[in-house]
Formats: sequence, C-alpha cells, structure tokens
Amino acid sequence: MFKKLAVLFYIGSIIGFYSCNLEKSVNVELPPYESQKILECYLEPGKPFRALLTKSSPYFSELDFSDLTRILATILEDSAKVQIKYGNQTVVLTNTLSLDQINEKVYNYSSTELVPADYSSEFELEIILQDGKKITSKTKISPPVAIDSVRVEYNQEMKARALTYISDNPNTKDYYRRMLNLNSLKDSIPKQDFLADDQILQGSTRLVFGSGFQFKKNDTLYNSILRINKDYFDFLSSVKNAVSNNGNPFGQPGVIFSNLQGTTNALGIFTGFTTVRDTTYIR
Repeated sequence: MFKKLAVLFYIGSIIGFYSCNLEKSVNVELPPYESQKILECYLEPGKPFRALLTKSSPYFSELDFSDLTRILATILEDSAKVQIKYGNQTVVLTNTLSLDQINEKVYNYSSTELVPADYSSEFELEIILQDGKKITSKTKISPPVAIDSVRVEYNQEMKARALTYISDNPNTKDYYRRMLNLNSLKDSIPKQDFLADDQILQGSTRLVFGSGFQFKKNDTLYNSILRINKDYFDFLSSVKNAVSNNGNPFGQPGVIFSNLQGTTNALGIFTGFTTVRDTTYIR
C-alpha cells in the first residue's frame, strides 16, 4: 500500500512540474478607459456645506505619492460651479480645500454657511463642470434618532460589552448606520461600522446594537447612531460589497449605487443625516 501511495505521489509531482513549465503569459487587451466624475456631498446640520468632486483613474494607473500636489491635480475636479438650493435659499460652494478631522475626509468645495436643521425641505444640488455638463441630485436630511440608553455588561473575565438602545417608529421605513469608536473619534478606526434597517425588528419598536466582550476598565466608548435615507443605505451597501468583491478573484465586479443625474457620466452620493452620539466610560 505504501509503495502504491509513493508511486502516485511521484506521478503527481511530475505532472505538477510539467504543468508549471507549460504555463503561458496571456495579454488581455482592455477597452479604452472612460473617466467618471465622482461626488460625495453630505449635509449635516451645524456643519458647513461641503462637497468632494473628483475624477476616477484607471485601475492599473500608478500614482507618485512623493508629489502630493500632482496627485491632487490628477484626482480633484476643480473650477466647477457648485450650488445647493433649499426653500428660497441658494448656497454657493467655492473651490477651496477643507478638512473634516472627525470623519477624516477632504473636500474641495465648501461654504462658510452652516447646514440648517431642516428635516422637511428638499435640497437640490447643481454642479456645472468646465465643459458645461451638469451633475444634479435631490435629497432630504434624515431627522435624528434618540439614543434611549447604553448599558454596559461584564463577563466572568471582567471584559465589558456595550448595548445601545433606540426606539424605532413602526409607521415609517427607517435605515440606520451604527458606529462604535474606542477611546478616540479622530485617531481610531471604528470597532463597529455597519448598516441596519427596521425590517429586523419584526414587530418590535426597540432596536439594540450590541458589541462583543472586548472592552476593559478605563476604556471610553463613543456610540454613534445615524438615521439615514435609503439612497445612502444603498450607496454604502454597494461600496462595502464592491470592496469585498475586489479582493475575490472569483467575485463579480461590484456596481456602486448612485443618486446623481445630469448630462455627464457621474457616480456618487448626495445625502443628509444627523449624527447622535453617546459617550460611555467603562468603570
């Protein structure tokens, strides 16, 4: 029996050796790449009107990170006319760089005016590019949802977990983004960052977001809950799926959801939301 296994192993090794030597390089001709305009514009009450307008690059293009100015010139779409209308107001965004340190985002269009806590008006975005083509979109700011309570529980090893409770309106279709940061909002990647809708409640009106038993004494937890609209929910879901598929050689290419319209090939999101946050100290 042992000799038979040895012979089979030997034959398999020979086949594998010749298979490696028979490999051939295949050149795949890609179609001409058409660059797209990419937009992210988030309306958050109490924060400035801001937008990030960029242009996409080919997947295999190389970027020289030693020259930041050149990278910005390659990526950013400048010299556009950007305005947002709501009610009888028109806000013009100027082409200038600004930084959102909390969310670690850079914007190249902004205004000194602050987004109002207006949950009834429709906001209309209009962008006119250098070539005269337009990008348009409409959205509303989703009203905030209150955090009812945050409860801390301990296991036998005295590790802590946090349970965050909110009340859901059973008469509306609601979507949420839950984020949980540890010890810092500026310098930490969220321990949790996921989406949920109220379909999971199945008749209940109380929603709870939990964590694992992974926290210890003197930790500080930042619980953030965003009530978002369906457009933003679909956009974030599609981005997460695309990132996941990008690392899977057998996965289908991800399609990014976009709520942009207009006369040019544009992709992205224009949406509004309010972040509600509760800080919890582990004692």
